Amino acid sequence: MLVSCLIAFLCFYTVHMIGITVGYHRLLAHRSYTCPKFVEYILVMAGYLGFESSPMWWATLHRAHHRYTDTELDPHAPKYGIYEAYIGWFLHKEYADHLKPEKLSKDMINDPLYKFLDAGGDWHRAHLLNSFINFSLRGIMALVWGWEIAAASLAAALIVQQMPLLLNVVCHIPKAGYKNFNTADTSVNVGWVAFLTLGEGWHNNHHAFPGSARHGLTATEFDPSWLVIKTMKAFGLVRWMNEVSITTPYKGLQGEPAVVKKPVELEIVSDLQPVSTKREMAADRERTAPTPLPVTNLADRTSTRSRAEGHRRARQKLKR
Repeated sequence: MLVSCLIAFLCFYTVHMIGITVGYHRLLAHRSYTCPKFVEYILVMAGYLGFESSPMWWATLHRAHHRYTDTELDPHAPKYGIYEAYIGWFLHKEYADHLKPEKLSKDMINDPLYKFLDAGGDWHRAHLLNSFINFSLRGIMALVWGWEIAAASLAAALIVQQMPLLLNVVCHIPKAGYKNFNTADTSVNVGWVAFLTLGEGWHNNHHAFPGSARHGLTATEFDPSWLVIKTMKAFGLVRWMNEVSITTPYKGLQGEPAVVKKPVELEIVSDLQPVSTKREMAADRERTAPTPLPVTNLADRTSTRSRAEGHRRARQKLKR
């Protein structure tokens, strides 16, 4: 029985982790490949049943993480506190102004499934809905296959839930790993995190090329999630994918991370797919431009007699 439970645990762990890495992250958050909608839903639900909560919430906050990396606007930057970076951000009530899905996830806000699972933007309700569905499923599994299989599934899902939270912290501690690219942030590649997350731990590579479906770029950087995407492509389940290599020139910001006090205007979902258009950016600038103050005419404040007296006083001083 112990062996069967262990095998069940590993199978469930792999399925839910692929749902997060291949579904939530590389597909929803970065659109690094395209696939039919039914394939997308299958992958996303595999992640959802790993206690990952609302897909739109997850993708929106991850896009914000890339947009504001290591700044005060980053939802989970370790430099502003380990607790907040690990779990504190997860427990907030609702979207902050710079985290609105209407700004960062325009490709998802009209999807009926994602709208339902997002519970109207109320994070607590969305998390409760996710917990209810997850625990209910394990109850059904216990009735059908026995409590051992249900327990293995539940344990795998709860451990999988912790992996992205762990990655958010460890892969942004410079001493924890190494860099292949001199990105202007604290992202590093961490091998043991990559092992636990099926390739997500090659985080510096990912920050250098966020729109790439491939994260492990060297011979020693094993990336099982990339192999899953390649396999789906071979079977016709993936139409297009964005792949980079270790020799791809890095053209992003370099050097030490800079502190950004207010949001930048350009939103990038992936390397190849800018979301905000120039027209939208121009409209935003026009709306936020300060209103010029009216210039008061000197004649409205000064009488003709006062001006004449002023002129006479000036001439008198000149004569002296």
